[in-house]
Amino acid sequence: MTARERALALVSRKEALEAELSAQFSILSSNQSTMNTPLVDKEGFPRADIDVWAVRHARVRIIELKNDISALVDEMAVALAAVGPADASSARSSAQTDPSANETGLSQENMPAFAKVDGVAPGSPAATAGLLREDQILSFGRLDASDFAQAPRSLQPLAALVGEYENRSLDVVVRRNGTILTLGFTPRSGWGGRGLLGCHITPI
Repeated sequence: MTARERALALVSRKEALEAELSAQFSILSSNQSTMNTPLVDKEGFPRADIDVWAVRHARVRIIELKNDISALVDEMAVALAAVGPADASSARSSAQTDPSANETGLSQENMPAFAKVDGVAPGSPAATAGLLREDQILSFGRLDASDFAQAPRSLQPLAALVGEYENRSLDVVVRRNGTILTLGFTPRSGWGGRGLLGCHITPI
């Protein structure tokens, strides 16, 4: 196997792991759960309104997958260093999914907003990304307005995606005073406040 073939094989492996990671987060989402949602009721018994076993299994698998992806990214960096500049560029292009791609085919200028920022906490991931109050969100990673068409409007898909991308960068496209901006956003905990975003977002 050539260096380029090895790099592309690692890219394919990473894509497969990310697909499984997304599937595991879908399990949490279908149970209205996150990585931190309590699984017992006030009396200490397993909750009857969710599949506790499925949520526990998904959480364990998510941690494993995140570790595997992190190790794979390091391995890819070594593999890319071993190939020529042209091949490395090709492999990187294959490795990078476009998180702001709009599957509806609309240009960013014509994309409808699905949410609005009502507030941003100082020092939060949202503040670091440059998100401001009154920004209208056109896309958040791979999500756009078409993912929030079901009534009543819920931001649950966004919550699931944020958990999936903890400590990983994604693009957020916003409309601010008529101008379209793409911001690099890295959801993370430990910033001194609640949640992974540090902002309040409401559907519109």
